[in-house]
Amino acid sequence: MNSRFKDLRARVYYLYNSEEPAAEGYRVSLICIDVGSILFFLATSFLPSTPAILAVDFFLGLLFLAEILARFWISRRKITFFFKFGAITDLVVIASLLLAPIVTENFAFLRVLRALRLLRSHHTITELRSKSRFFAQNEEILHSIVNLVVFIFVCTALVYVLQVKQNPSINNYIDALYFTVATLTTTGFGDITLVGDYGHFLAVLIMIFGISLFVRLAQTVFRPAKVHYECPVCGLLRHEPDAVHCKHCGEVLHIETEGA
Repeated sequence: MNSRFKDLRARVYYLYNSEEPAAEGYRVSLICIDVGSILFFLATSFLPSTPAILAVDFFLGLLFLAEILARFWISRRKITFFFKFGAITDLVVIASLLLAPIVTENFAFLRVLRALRLLRSHHTITELRSKSRFFAQNEEILHSIVNLVVFIFVCTALVYVLQVKQNPSINNYIDALYFTVATLTTTGFGDITLVGDYGHFLAVLIMIFGISLFVRLAQTVFRPAKVHYECPVCGLLRHEPDAVHCKHCGEVLHIETEGA
């Protein structure tokens, strides 16, 4: 029996760490599941819960639970495994999925955190770099886009949770998203405002911290793409892809390109 468990553990370890085609195919399938689940979570955030949606939630919860237990099984540092950001995010997502039929719908937004788990996964990023030239060339922009989307949806969810039963102007996620985007972009139409002490406090937080973070993330998405290359003299890390000299100190750079 012990030998069977050892063989099974070795097989699971192989799937997560080997560079052979079968293991790479397994990890690519996990990427596809992660991306599909994120799209599903974002889409269903604006829909009322139905038996079909709850069934898919529960199935994904079981799937994610099996996957995180597999990673825990092959981990060499089991004591600290569940203290990592990715593991904590996974547990929150799994709990929100498995408990979806009995917990309030207001907390369904926690599933969006799966996007952060996808973005921070070492294996996911490694596989995408090796499989997609587009991802390798635009990794930072794609990181910023996902962070920006998750940030907007988390702010939207907070507005929805705190206002849906108190504010007659906010009846669904669309209303909360509309207010959040209008506030973060400093448009401020004024047709929807937050009510109550908690609503006013949340609005203050969004205006003080949210706007600055939103602008920061938006800048990383829309600013001209640069490459990471450390200048050997001054240490400047970001340069234009075709830069010959460092803009800070003038040192000659040797940035690798695809060539002719």
